[in-house]
Amino acid sequence: MSWAKWIFILWSCTAPSLLLVGLVGRQLGLQVGVQVVQTVTCSRWGTPGDQGLFEDGDVVIGGLFNLHYNPPAINYDFTQLPYNKTCTGVQNLPLQYIYAMVFAVEEINHSTNLLPGIKLGYHIRDNCGLPQWASQAALSLVGGDSTNCNTTALQSGYGQERGNKSSDKPIPLIIGCSSSATTQTVARILGPLSVPLISYTASCPCLSDRSQYPNFFRTMASDIYQARAFAQLAIHFNWTWIGAVIVDNDYGHVALKIFEEAIQGAEVCLAFVETLQRESIVNDARRAALTIQASAARVILIFTWYTDVLELFLQLDKLNVTNRQFLASEAWSTSGDLLQNPVTSKVAAGVFGVAIRSLTIPGFGNYIRSLNPSHRPHDEFLREFWEKEFKCSPGFTSVSSYASKPCSGTETLEKVQNHFTDTSQLRVTYNVYLAVYAAAHALHSLLSCPYTDSNSENENSTCSFPTDIKPIELLQHVAKVNFTTPQGEQLYFQGADIHAKYDLLNWQNTGEGPAKFVLIGRVDGFDLHLNESAVQWTTGSNQVPVSVCSERCPPGTRMATRKGQPVCCFDCIPCADGEISNTTGSPHCDRCPSEFWSNAERTACIPRQLDFLSFNETLGITLTAVAVSGLTVTTAVFVVFLHYRQTPMVRANNSELSFLLLVSIKLCFLCSLVFIGRPSDWSCRFQQAAFGISFVLCVSCLKVKTIVVLAAFRSARPGAEALMKWFGPGQQRGSVFFFTCVQVIICIIWLSISPPVPKSDLDVPGLKVTLKCATASVVGFSLVLGYIGLLGCTSFLLAFLARKLPDNFNEAKLITFSMLIFCAVWVAFVPAYVSSPGKYAVAVEIFAILASSYGLLFCIFAPKCFIILLRPEKNTKKHLMGR
Repeated sequence: MSWAKWIFILWSCTAPSLLLVGLVGRQLGLQVGVQVVQTVTCSRWGTPGDQGLFEDGDVVIGGLFNLHYNPPAINYDFTQLPYNKTCTGVQNLPLQYIYAMVFAVEEINHSTNLLPGIKLGYHIRDNCGLPQWASQAALSLVGGDSTNCNTTALQSGYGQERGNKSSDKPIPLIIGCSSSATTQTVARILGPLSVPLISYTASCPCLSDRSQYPNFFRTMASDIYQARAFAQLAIHFNWTWIGAVIVDNDYGHVALKIFEEAIQGAEVCLAFVETLQRESIVNDARRAALTIQASAARVILIFTWYTDVLELFLQLDKLNVTNRQFLASEAWSTSGDLLQNPVTSKVAAGVFGVAIRSLTIPGFGNYIRSLNPSHRPHDEFLREFWEKEFKCSPGFTSVSSYASKPCSGTETLEKVQNHFTDTSQLRVTYNVYLAVYAAAHALHSLLSCPYTDSNSENENSTCSFPTDIKPIELLQHVAKVNFTTPQGEQLYFQGADIHAKYDLLNWQNTGEGPAKFVLIGRVDGFDLHLNESAVQWTTGSNQVPVSVCSERCPPGTRMATRKGQPVCCFDCIPCADGEISNTTGSPHCDRCPSEFWSNAERTACIPRQLDFLSFNETLGITLTAVAVSGLTVTTAVFVVFLHYRQTPMVRANNSELSFLLLVSIKLCFLCSLVFIGRPSDWSCRFQQAAFGISFVLCVSCLKVKTIVVLAAFRSARPGAEALMKWFGPGQQRGSVFFFTCVQVIICIIWLSISPPVPKSDLDVPGLKVTLKCATASVVGFSLVLGYIGLLGCTSFLLAFLARKLPDNFNEAKLITFSMLIFCAVWVAFVPAYVSSPGKYAVAVEIFAILASSYGLLFCIFAPKCFIILLRPEKNTKKHLMGR
């Protein structure tokens, strides 16, 4: 024998009664020998007197209910026996539950299909909500509940002598208990005895654990379903910031844990969690009310008992908090006392609650109103209620302190309006009714012949008899019940649970009478069915209340969480350029494709506009005007030189090179115009070739002219007459042609292998994307610029060497200044070109072309035109030759 069995036997002896030693031994299959003197009697400690409701039958089932709410002071001194204090304060609703069980038993006894020929009895106890009383009562029921016992009783394990009020049969099944905490205690006690326990209100998910509670069943849905229903409501209505007030026990904490698990990943957060304890309810309710007042949460979830909720509402009323939407758990969602309370209508209008589903029991209403103590003389529960309701005693003696006079006998429940007589919405009452029918169907299956069970040790076992029902066999049949109730519902157990069904209720005030409960939907398992248009919210309208920590970000912005705060609290940050968000509450912005850009509102991607340097814009017009002006001035100079071509000033230093230089400067001004306008394949190729060849032609002319100056000076020395002979006009033209051909060859190779092509510059941010000539080959472009730079630098060096030649009008000085400006412009051009965005890079290149062209034009030809036009007396060979 294990230590656990010995401990259980010893506990049974010291707790409820010595009678249970024999019971436990018999249930566990033990041979327990007890040597007791024949005259020794057994008595129970802590029993709630003989109060109970009894009806004998072939099979008797037990019932445990919380009929009274005012328990006596508990005496923990086990040596003080007996303990006969009673519980007072009868409650109307639990009394209705009791008579639902009685009604179901009587209905089954009148049935010809269910348990035919077998009378079902009941033994109902009041445990007053005390776990120790419930445990004692449960063990008393399964042990036969003998008040006194002799040695024979101890040896057999069953009481043989009974009082005159109840049967001595052991109870094979119990309907109860009401609270989850009490049910856990009783289920653990009855577990080793394999006595089925069917609860009608215990909703803790922990009771679904078959390893701990193999004998437990319930007709009440697990709290998992109502907690998840609230989570679905929060997600559905976009309530992202919810406060919670819970009772400080398993009912509140387990439900809150399930709710938190259900909202994970759904962007729903708990703003606060406040707990309430019965022992300090006023202080706790005050603290919770202050938290609700200070919080931005407008939706408050409450998992606690209705008396705690009433105190919370009283505290909210003192703080004048009236704009909160409350979500009610089934523990208080159907409280009529709360619904009709004036304080509730002020601070908690439009409560949205989950309630135990409501069904009707045909004939039950008439049965309740027909009850009368004169018809049930031994019914102490009914007598106590009668004395409370009518303030009179229906018998010779009173069983409570309510009665002040004898009853006249005309009292009736026909016109009484209270929770006991109200059968319009049967919720827990219907659960009790279902529990009795589940027990009856299990008994029917057990008592039907033949009976075989594939899991049984004896394959050929016959059916049981009402006088020999083994709880472990009944437990197996309870687990397998599957029947249709008189209301047409299918009932079967899935482990300990039944299929979850709830009502969704709304507290509504129509203005034509008292507030009422309105059915607005149902919960079927994990499925939610809701008629939103029928809901009346706390605002008194159909407008869904908003409960958020931060308003959802509008399109064009994104959410940025606040450091150290939940994800539901955030700031709205505008999307960056090129990014959009087109939905409300977007957590991030999406980047537009490269061909698109965000609009001004950052809500949509629109095609990017092609942008290029055109003739229609201010910058294009300005550059065009400057280029045309330069072309005009160059033409004017050409005309002047052509008109005065016979003068020494024009003829000096090879007039052909001067005319060729003017033509090349014209080409430079003209090529700048090719860069303006929409780029195309031909324009991209032509503009770079024209630019490179024009400037090489220009610089080549200057280089040859510089060489001519140096050669002329050297030929004036003795023995160097032949120098000019070898560098005559033909050689000068050939040199210019050679230098230019080199650039032409470079351009032909470059443009043949990898020419520039029109391309959108998508890397530059902005709505406008620049269409420009993309240089496919950097090497080719570098060779073109490098060759121009090489010629320019050599020309500058040669001119610099010839700057002090002893002529009054030394052209080498002019070339030196012109090449200095030319080189300065193009040295500055490179960094400016690289750093300029879009079309402005093209403008920089045009500016460099124009600036260098103007530099060459004015530095070389302006002094000559000045002498030709304004100082003709100096336009003589003598003056030009000087010394």
